[in-house]
Amino acid sequence: MADNNQKPTNSRMANLHPEGKPRKKIWLQIIKWFFIVAMLIIVSGVGLFAYYAKDAPSISQAQLQSGGTSSLYTRDGKFLLSLGSEKRTYVNNDEIPKELKNAIVSVEDRRFYKEGIGLDPIRIVGSVLVNAKSKGVAAGGSTITQQLVKLSVFSTAASQRTLRRKAQEAWLSMKVEREFSKEQILEFYINKVYMNYGNYGMGTAADFYYGKDLKDLDLAQTALLAGMPNAPVTYDPYVYPEKAKYRRDIVLRAMLKNDKITKSQYTQAVNEPITQGLQPKKNNATSELRKVDDPYIKEVISEVKSKGFNPYNDNLKITVNIDQDAQQKLYDLVNNGSVPFTNDKMQVGATIIDPRTGHVIAIIGGRKLPSVQLGLNRAVQTGRSTGSTVKPVLDYGPAIEYLNWPTSHILDDSKYVYPGTNIQLYDWDNKYEGKMTMRHALEQSRNVPAVKTLSKVGVARASLFARKLGVNVPSDSGLSVAIGANASSLQMAGAFGAFANNGVYHKPQFVSKIETPDGLTRNYDSSGTRVMKESTAYIMTDMLKGVLTKGSGTQARIKNLYEAGKTGTVKYSDEELVRYPQYKNSPKDSWFVGYTKLYSMGIWTGYDNLKDGTPSGVGSSSAQLLYKQMMSYLMTDKANKDWTKPSTVVRRRIANGTQDKVVSPTASNSSWRLFVKGHAPKNPYSEVTVDKRKNEDDDVDTRFDTEDDTSSKGQSHSQSSSSSSHAEQQSSSQKQSSTSNNNNSNNQNQNNNQQTENKSNNQNNNSQQNTNTQNNQNQQQNQGNNSNNNH
Repeated sequence: MADNNQKPTNSRMANLHPEGKPRKKIWLQIIKWFFIVAMLIIVSGVGLFAYYAKDAPSISQAQLQSGGTSSLYTRDGKFLLSLGSEKRTYVNNDEIPKELKNAIVSVEDRRFYKEGIGLDPIRIVGSVLVNAKSKGVAAGGSTITQQLVKLSVFSTAASQRTLRRKAQEAWLSMKVEREFSKEQILEFYINKVYMNYGNYGMGTAADFYYGKDLKDLDLAQTALLAGMPNAPVTYDPYVYPEKAKYRRDIVLRAMLKNDKITKSQYTQAVNEPITQGLQPKKNNATSELRKVDDPYIKEVISEVKSKGFNPYNDNLKITVNIDQDAQQKLYDLVNNGSVPFTNDKMQVGATIIDPRTGHVIAIIGGRKLPSVQLGLNRAVQTGRSTGSTVKPVLDYGPAIEYLNWPTSHILDDSKYVYPGTNIQLYDWDNKYEGKMTMRHALEQSRNVPAVKTLSKVGVARASLFARKLGVNVPSDSGLSVAIGANASSLQMAGAFGAFANNGVYHKPQFVSKIETPDGLTRNYDSSGTRVMKESTAYIMTDMLKGVLTKGSGTQARIKNLYEAGKTGTVKYSDEELVRYPQYKNSPKDSWFVGYTKLYSMGIWTGYDNLKDGTPSGVGSSSAQLLYKQMMSYLMTDKANKDWTKPSTVVRRRIANGTQDKVVSPTASNSSWRLFVKGHAPKNPYSEVTVDKRKNEDDDVDTRFDTEDDTSSKGQSHSQSSSSSSHAEQQSSSQKQSSTSNNNNSNNQNQNNNQQTENKSNNQNNNSQQNTNTQNNQNQQQNQGNNSNNNH
């Protein structure tokens, strides 16, 4: 029995023993390989760190002491201006209160005085764990020394947070710790940080916010300044007082936790109103140059931020595309009376670009403005309708591109009601002129042909064409968008620039290059994008030339200059006229977009608020007159070159009144028309190449023009509620002296009886439009009714 019991016991022990020994060896092997791998990682890490650190940029005391502001340079390398305050209050170490140092160290880097290498390993590990848990960047591990290094020689752009950059940042932090004392490092940091409103350094901020020196601030005020560098815009006590108090109280709690203040001091400080001692918000003194360039600088800052950089903290060298002489000239024209406006409250937004590059060379965001920095820039507003300036972009451009329409394509200007509604569309003169060519419809800015053209093309396809040109038109818009879409002068100058540049579009840009202190250089010039066929751009440009020579833009015409352009006006909506019935016969907004081969210029004029007034008198023509003077200045001593007809465009002599009846090149009652190659009628006569037309009037369809001239086309647009300018049809109505008097906005002998008749006629038609609107409440009806106001 005993033997039987012993056997299983021995068997179990025997089985266990041989298994225990191998397991012990396995764990020893695992530990051994773990240490080997760890050592390899450490060695590799040190090697990689050394490899990256050897290319670290140099850092000097001058860099550490300088402000963090970026500087703007022109394309020829000349310094333009600094984004920071013109004067920085630098405070030396002995002028910095101990209380401020305690506040900064408590909230930013509690172990600052204990760190010997400029790095805090404990904080780094802690931030890694916190960020891993939050799956984002919830905590930072940078010491004050590291932050100083970043502000001095590195970009804060998220795209630059690379392993190489981190290694170089750590190496330079250790270098700074070796060469400078803790008190010096704090001094550099306190004087470098950005404190909003163009202020650098806490000494400058103390004067800006409280009108005091740092030593005269109380504990709560000191804590606010100490916490602001974390997010100076977010913790702005003027704009976001609750957020500013939240950040201030975080600093105070950190000081209490760090035993730098007592409980009673803490309680008193957190209960102090955030506004206590705060000075009224003031504008920094600005130079005349800063005042002139303000709208341009605002867009530069926005563009730099969109590229991932911080223009206030990154010590950037920013090369901008401004032409300072052109910027000054544009500013002077709208402010010194050279261009007439209705009154001083009438506003303007204008943009000039180089269509060959997309470079914005000048921009104006308003006129008669106070000296403010980064104020409202009306040149980039997109909440105002373009009126008829959108027709080349959304209607006729797509028709040529997708439907291969020639300039002789016949359109019908007759009674039109928006599909699915009872809203009737009217032209500027409340008349319909029957059949006409596409060229004539565009030159004379007829609304019905434009809407019918968009209907043929299709809104979805047309909106795609417009988006390629930088004009955003929803693809589900109603047909009324054909005569007015929301866009800015910047967008319109860019879009027309594509026509000027043979169909290649360059997105308008203010910045061409950004250089960081660590040697990073980013160039932003591009070769552009082809957005339409050359044939489309050439045919459109050829038609838009006629707008200035015989159409609605004659007041913008510059003699002997190859140029093209389009007018646009917007009427007041019925709802607005209920409030301001006296505006019935005036335009709400007036536009002009024009270009040469070298420049494209978009201009909006109008009022910010309805109560401020309405464009009237010569003010109705301010956009055209501003273009004429500015483009004349720009083109002085410049090559005046015409566009070259591409091989994809052919000319045919077409009988007037027909779309494609080819006649002899010498036939009367005919005109030269442009066709897309492959879509032109056969030519039974020998090909005739016309390099230069003696007179662009050859392109007029004389039959239709004769009919138009016998109508009441001469009515002044300034007297009509859908006016484009005082002389929208001046050129074509000169054949009849009685109507030309009405058509010339500067003629002091206008026919008053005719004006009264026109007003009465327009009022009756507008009354009918109001009735239609009341009967139709859907979205397209509202769009259509309001867009009848556009021209």
